[in-house]
Formats: sequence, C-alpha cells, structure tokens
Amino acid sequence: MARRYLLEFEKPLVELEKQIEQIRELARDSEVDVSQQLLQLETLAARRREEIFQALTPAQKIQVARHPQRPSTLDFIQMFCDEWIELHGDRNGSDDQALIGGIGSIGTRSVLLIGQQKGRDTKENVARNFGMATPGGYRKALRLMEHADRFKLPILSFIDTPGAYAGLLAEEQGQGEAIAVNLREMFRLRVPIIATVIGEGGSGGALGIGVADRLLMFEHSVYTVASPEACASILWRDAGKAPEAASALKITGPDLLNLGVVDEVLQEPAGGNNWAPLKAGEILKEALERHLEELMALSVDQLRQARYRKFRSMGKVLESSASETGMSN
Repeated sequence: MARRYLLEFEKPLVELEKQIEQIRELARDSEVDVSQQLLQLETLAARRREEIFQALTPAQKIQVARHPQRPSTLDFIQMFCDEWIELHGDRNGSDDQALIGGIGSIGTRSVLLIGQQKGRDTKENVARNFGMATPGGYRKALRLMEHADRFKLPILSFIDTPGAYAGLLAEEQGQGEAIAVNLREMFRLRVPIIATVIGEGGSGGALGIGVADRLLMFEHSVYTVASPEACASILWRDAGKAPEAASALKITGPDLLNLGVVDEVLQEPAGGNNWAPLKAGEILKEALERHLEELMALSVDQLRQARYRKFRSMGKVLESSASETGMSN
C-alpha cells in the first residue's frame, strides 16, 4: 500500500491510521477475526476526516489543491478514455510538456482533452515545469482547439497550474501575447467548451485554457487572479500573510459560485480527491456528460452568444456614495 502524504491539519488522523494498519497486519498474520474492530476504527476515521475537511480555511484548501497525490489531468483522462491519442507540438518548434492535449472519447462521444500536467515527484515536476506552461504550450493548446473546431469535437479543459511560466525566456517568446490570443480565439470557437479546475487555477495561466461555456470546479480546488503568496508579497511585502490574502481573494468554490464565476462546484470524496481518485473521476465524468448533453443541444449562434454573455456579466462597477456627493461640492 502506497504511503499517504498527510497535510498538517490531517495529523489528528495519524494515530487512527496506525491502529487500522496494525489491525490489518494482525488479520494477515493470524486467524483472529478483527473485522468488527476494523470497521469501527475505519468508520471513526472517515467521520473525523469528514469533519476536518468540512471546516477547511481557504489557506488549507490551497494545500489540498496542491497535494502531490491529487489526481492530475492525465489521471482523469485515463479514467475516462479507453483510448487516448496525445497530440504534440505547436508547429513552431516547441512541444511543452506542462500542457498536454489529445483526442479521446467519453462514452460514445469523441472529444478533445487539454490541460496542465504536474508531476508526482521532483523529477517529474522538473520535466513538466511544475505545470507552468510556456508560450509554446498555449500555442499548442490553441492549435489543438482549432483542430477540434474544424472537426466539431467538444473541448474538455483541465486546469491545474500555479500560473503561466514567468521566466525571462517565456517573456521574450511572448507569454502575454500567447495567452491573450487564446482568450480572444476561444470566444469564436463553434464547439462546446467545458473547463474544470481540478487543482489550483492560477492567474492567466489558467485563463489561457479557461474561456469556457461551463466552468466547473472541485470543492477543494482554488481559482485565483494571483497566488496568495504573490498577493501578500505585493500588498504587505510579506509572503507570510498568505493565509489572510487567501481569505480576502475569494478563491474557493462556494465564493466563486456566489460571484457567478463558476457554474458548478463538484463535491469531493471525504478527505479530498487524493483519498479516492476513482470516485473523484466518476463524479467529474458524470458532470461533464451532463453539461455536454445540454451544450450539444444549442446551435452555434446560441452557444457563442451565451459564452459572450457569461463573461460580460462577470464583475460589476460599484460607485461609492462619497464619489457621488464629494464630486458635486
């Protein structure tokens, strides 16, 4: 059994997990019936895990979203698709490993799947650039989305990145321009687009594949204009104030649902997706099939107009009473 990586607030579960493992070893090494004790401890552990995860702060949700054992884009694709053909390259000399895409199917419907891909360990993360795409990654994503548009394939996008890569070379190669072009071009696509925040959705790195007809989000995922650490450094010149920034930024599913940014928050198994990845896959697949069914019933004009209205309705200008009274004096 693979060793679980426990977050700080999960530490109260450590002793229970040890007891459960000891009883399992006893059952393997002897003929003693311990099923009743095992059931009681597992039930207690599940209840405590649920209590802990129902009371998470925004800062703690960020830890869950960044959990190294949380299912990745490729994990979900392998759960959904019996066959999946990865497509490579931006046709401009680059094949960014931080942003992957290809053709597969959900049920009987062929789809294009794209998303950021992180690694499980340091070696994989270095190869995937920690899920931070370069300009070539966003140009590859746009090439694949145009391919989907040409062949009438719905697009499923999986967002999981701390942000686009901000290195000097990426800026020299036009990082901002590559993301901006994706934002513009995704509005004109004639096929349904469903984006899901499966981990952390950071800044323009997430938006580069996030202009969608439906934006879904897992319960313990986060979606933000900037990481709380970056926000705290900018506002207070102190990255240690990231928990305060996380609360102020409104980055969790319920907050974003209330603000009209996301369309549905998907419930996670007790303990987060890393505790039951296959269950998480079932939850996401059901939601994707349901939203696809609704979107496929729309005409191209209806689809694009609804997409335009969705984003135009985000954000409101609030004029303070001070500005109204003070300017007249």
